[in-house]
Amino acid sequence: MAGAARVVRVWDLPTRLFHWGLLALVAGAWVSRRFAENVGDHSLVWHRWNGYAILTLLVFRLLWGLVGSSTARFSSFLRGPAAAARHLADMLRGRERRYLGHNPLGTWMIVALFLVLVGQAVLGLLLLDSDGFVGGPLNRLVSEDTAQMFARWHGDGFNIILLLAAIHIVVNSGYELIKRDPLVRAMISGRKPAGPYEDAPEAVIAAHANLKGLACLALAAAIVLGGITLLGGRL
Repeated sequence: MAGAARVVRVWDLPTRLFHWGLLALVAGAWVSRRFAENVGDHSLVWHRWNGYAILTLLVFRLLWGLVGSSTARFSSFLRGPAAAARHLADMLRGRERRYLGHNPLGTWMIVALFLVLVGQAVLGLLLLDSDGFVGGPLNRLVSEDTAQMFARWHGDGFNIILLLAAIHIVVNSGYELIKRDPLVRAMISGRKPAGPYEDAPEAVIAAHANLKGLACLALAAAIVLGGITLLGGRL
């Protein structure tokens, strides 16, 4: 339409569904653990399957980072610490460059969140609680003392996830409200106003992205559930 602000594509549907699905599952992990006794789930069946789902999404994101749309690919946004330091310096000088996808500093927050979530999920597979009643499907791969230590780490790990998630939310909200960079809205709609972005003018959406995303999700589930089974775990 004449006079209308032009918008460009940023995120494909699989990337957006991954983002909000992971958020819902992390919240579900807390709920399924916190209220397990209230609903009679003493062996944490719901919490365990919630963990499998989180791990499946994380594996999916690894696959999607290789074959997904341009802004979802690791090659488009993974940058070294020097690039993040330069971006921070530009921010402090008021000369911050705008990015269509992840900026170099935000990339490291995402990497940190991803690694902590992977660590938390792996600990969940290997842990055994102090009374030996609740355990992950692969706790027999480590000694009992180690499995119980992993249980303590798993309990404390959620605090780290909450801290990183809070920083992520505050920063993104700041960009949205102060810098008028619609990061949150773009992760809902998949689009942003056109502009002089540093990384790309517009995302290149993968051919048959939704079908390809479903295939990657199915493969991720097979890797996670099949891998647990092959290692002797009981789902």
